[in-house]
Amino acid sequence: MKLGTRGSALALAQAETVAAAIDGAELETITTSGDRGFDASDDKERWVRELDDALLEGRVALAVHSAKDLPAKLAEGIVIAATPTRANPFDVLCGAASLAALPEGARVGTSSVRRSAQLRALREDLQISALRGNVDTRLAALAGDDYDAIVIAMAGLERLGRLGEAGALLDQMVPAAGQGTLAITAREGDAEAIALAAALDDPQTHRVLAAERALVAVLDADCHTPVGAHATVEGEAMTLIAFVGRADGSAWLRDELTISGPTLAPEALGREVGERMLAAGASEVLGR
Repeated sequence: MKLGTRGSALALAQAETVAAAIDGAELETITTSGDRGFDASDDKERWVRELDDALLEGRVALAVHSAKDLPAKLAEGIVIAATPTRANPFDVLCGAASLAALPEGARVGTSSVRRSAQLRALREDLQISALRGNVDTRLAALAGDDYDAIVIAMAGLERLGRLGEAGALLDQMVPAAGQGTLAITAREGDAEAIALAAALDDPQTHRVLAAERALVAVLDADCHTPVGAHATVEGEAMTLIAFVGRADGSAWLRDELTISGPTLAPEALGREVGERMLAAGASEVLGR
């Protein structure tokens, strides 16, 4: 069985954990439009389009993604077959022990508008500088003179065995929907592949991802939208925290809602929080 994956070090590390759990699985590295270069006019589809094509054409049976890279609406004929247990979903500061420890006017590297919005809301004096590339590239940039600190996902450091680079966990910031989660996709109707993937599924992770993705869909957010979503489960209760803000930190909204009961619907929670955010002025905050 072939598993499709992007070719970055992080993507391969993630896909290898899935391949190791499926007897006889082999990785098929596929270059996506996103890998070929940044295009500000494009959206998350640039990271999955070629992998979706490989699934639909039968060249691979499953594809492994970072769930935060998946568009809110999947391509026709593609389904999320499994979500293994979520890793740490939060962002981490590298280069300093805490945000408070950074000097006034410190240069912080990130190209995420979500991170920029929350960093500036917490510290309006920070100078946010563009920083793209894979985890290794970003950490190498920190060793130079252009940045005092950078912000990346804790899960990426963990999966690459580089947790020693972490300075401070930024759990006061709302992560991206699906951050820290792997999504294994399959061709709709491929019962054999879906069954193999389902054996790796963590139901709780699947449920919180569904809530976060439903919120993103209601807000019509894409990778250029400063939106965060983080759902957690405790017993029969699920809590969803949401954030929307302007990239300059001048305006933002944050909401939190908990629902409970044996029949709770994660998608309903995501939709409700999304509607509450819109009613509170999320569209205006986002400049629409």
